[in-house]
Amino acid sequence: MVAKFFAGKRPDSLGVKGNQLGGCPDSPNCVCSHLSAMDKVHSIDPISYNSSAAEAIAKIKTIVQAMPKTQIIAETDNYLYAEFTSQLMGFVDDVEFLVYDNPKVIHVRSASRLGRSDLGVNRKRIEEIRSQFNR
Repeated sequence: MVAKFFAGKRPDSLGVKGNQLGGCPDSPNCVCSHLSAMDKVHSIDPISYNSSAAEAIAKIKTIVQAMPKTQIIAETDNYLYAEFTSQLMGFVDDVEFLVYDNPKVIHVRSASRLGRSDLGVNRKRIEEIRSQFNR
């Protein structure tokens, strides 16, 4: 069993505010598709889709549930929030998805709770989810 010592406290800033996901802290251990292209460290493209919004969020949920050490914490008809726990040390990352119907994109935010560097884990996770989504 992995210790929860490195889990950290769930941030109060999670969720949808002003019809968008929160931004990233100054540390490089976060990516978010709502950020401007000027912020190269944190910016990542949203995930595009061609189905209905309901089908898109259902597909994201299926992908997330199949990933190891993942727990869905909150969901609505257009929002999904999950915690991803690292295998070795039990670090927790907060990952959010927000589906827009016009344009047909899923905005994403993936952030580590603790530390400064994530060695690219959050960006890799979102790109893996994007890859599975587009299969």
